[in-house]
Amino acid sequence: MTEVLERSRALAEEFIALRRDIHAEPELGFLEHRTSALVAERLRWYGYEVHEGLGGTGIVGVLKRGNGGKRLGIRADMDALPIVEATGLAYASRRTGVMHACGHDGHTAMLLAAARQIAEKADFSGTLNLIFQPAEEGQGGAVKMIEDGLFDQHPCDAVFAMHNAPGFPQGQLLFRHGAAMASSDYAKITLTGVGGHAAFPHRATDPVVAAASIVMALQTIVSRNVDPLMTSVVTVGTLHAGTVSNIIPGVATLELSIRSLDRDVRNLLEERIKALVTAQAASFGVQAHIQYERRYSVLVNTQAETDFARRVGVELVGADQVVMDAQPVTGSEDFAFMLEKVPGCYLLVGNGEGSGPGSTMCHHPAYNFNDENIAVGSAYWVLLTERYLSA
Repeated sequence: MTEVLERSRALAEEFIALRRDIHAEPELGFLEHRTSALVAERLRWYGYEVHEGLGGTGIVGVLKRGNGGKRLGIRADMDALPIVEATGLAYASRRTGVMHACGHDGHTAMLLAAARQIAEKADFSGTLNLIFQPAEEGQGGAVKMIEDGLFDQHPCDAVFAMHNAPGFPQGQLLFRHGAAMASSDYAKITLTGVGGHAAFPHRATDPVVAAASIVMALQTIVSRNVDPLMTSVVTVGTLHAGTVSNIIPGVATLELSIRSLDRDVRNLLEERIKALVTAQAASFGVQAHIQYERRYSVLVNTQAETDFARRVGVELVGADQVVMDAQPVTGSEDFAFMLEKVPGCYLLVGNGEGSGPGSTMCHHPAYNFNDENIAVGSAYWVLLTERYLSA
């Protein structure tokens, strides 16, 4: 769809500058006050009805045209990460220890660029809800917006969102129906034994030995309890115990990240982790306390909405730039909670491959959003709006 892309490219520099401004002033989840105010100001300027305060710093911009009854939602996330930036860019973060290391600055800029074009040019009949969400990075901002009445106040028949994808060609669009991103759960295991002198281990009950055995045993859950065709991950991310080499500590703690692409497998993982840890700890004579938290759900794209999103992608950039059935991702996204309430699709846009711009993985101190995607991403949202809310 050359016309839409040309229009987006003509406006790109303005929104690249906006993206870099947001990048230089990153804000952590639920603290996106400057970003939220900027978004609200822009939306009002473009003629949207602006609703603030959903999920704390969340924003919804509403644009109604004609007498069409369909209601479309498009989401962008706004929060940054607690990372010290190492890009050396002229517009690098001015806030020490906070960085846009996942491209949410780009997602926000793309949707604002689309918002302007839609308000000025788009031909549609219905209701468009542009959702700017806080706190996607592990804090459940989507849940907070929903709890604050997002879909009660702004009903949607379908919702869509887009995330950049380092490692794929810039501007390539990737789609998948069904389970597209994994659930993400957390477990903290506290092992309590009896401390003592390292020279007299028989007079102690060593939680470190128990922890070491548990780390290895946990790996058998994926390899021996889960169907080999069902993707799942159990990662021990931290193991803390002791202070010096000649003291057996009384306590050891482990923290786990648990991921799955299937809801039944997710239940199985919780069941097996709890059973295995309890049994292993007992075998070493230590006590185990397990804190288990279910965090992000499996992100499931619905078939009809994904098929529609694919068609829009092909129309915009051509079939050779669209991956129709991309591999699922074991990362997680709280857009999953929105998809539990409303049908929709979460798609990816390539951020760059090889050693080129945008190829550094998200959550890395050297990551940077590829500004070439401002035009592609905004054009996609414009075209999707026109096709979904066709006059």
